[in-house]
Amino acid sequence: MPTTKKTTKTTNRFIISKSLIGKNTIITFKNNKGDDCTYDHDKVYTTLKDRFEEMDCFKKYKNYTNTNNLPLFVRNIEFI
Repeated sequence: MPTTKKTTKTTNRFIISKSLIGKNTIITFKNNKGDDCTYDHDKVYTTLKDRFEEMDCFKKYKNYTNTNNLPLFVRNIEFI
């Protein structure tokens, strides 16, 4: 059963991870320009679930990361 309490986490990159699914986590990281990027992990995953599940890295490592910025395919999602 998903957690209803929001958890915040600061990372050094964009990440979607199977271990965070359903944990109601808000993630913040600094992109390569030094801007803070904040997103709702579950909302991004749910919106793009099919895309993530088809990625080789997600199948093999159970996560997807981007160290420079929010991925282009994620930028138009309303996060919070």
